[in-house]
Amino acid sequence: MPRIELQTEIKADRKIVFDLSRSIDLHKISTEHTNETAIAGKISGLIGLNERVTWRARHIGIYQNLTSEITEFSRPNYFVDEMVKGVFSEFKHEHHFSELNVGTLMTDYFYYKSPFGILGKLVDQIFLKKYLTDFLTKRNQIIKEFAESDKWKQILIE
Repeated sequence: MPRIELQTEIKADRKIVFDLSRSIDLHKISTEHTNETAIAGKISGLIGLNERVTWRARHIGIYQNLTSEITEFSRPNYFVDEMVKGVFSEFKHEHHFSELNVGTLMTDYFYYKSPFGILGKLVDQIFLKKYLTDFLTKRNQIIKEFAESDKWKQILIE
């Protein structure tokens, strides 16, 4: 199963970074380029343990729905979301947060298994892993941008 690992240093309090990472509203902002919309389950605010969200988005030119659930949760250390229903055979996204002298180290571990057997593995090698890495990197940059400025208050305090 392919694995993507990303580390992002953020000059902000770990609790703020953690909560921004589980914000449905910030996720919508960070995925505007895919027209991602929460259509069922938790559709705004902060998602928590055992809660689900169904996203509708355009990825690689095709609209698709994906439902994920928060299966592990320890604020402000980590949380895990796993696909319950969607195009992948499997996916699991671990979000880890540790303190740095000047802020937070946010580490993502993203595991996924493409459908369609050997064809899916070929798609992974040709472009899917890069596409997903770029998608997650962009999302993390938005989290960093909001956390390191006063923009986080638009999301977490209202």
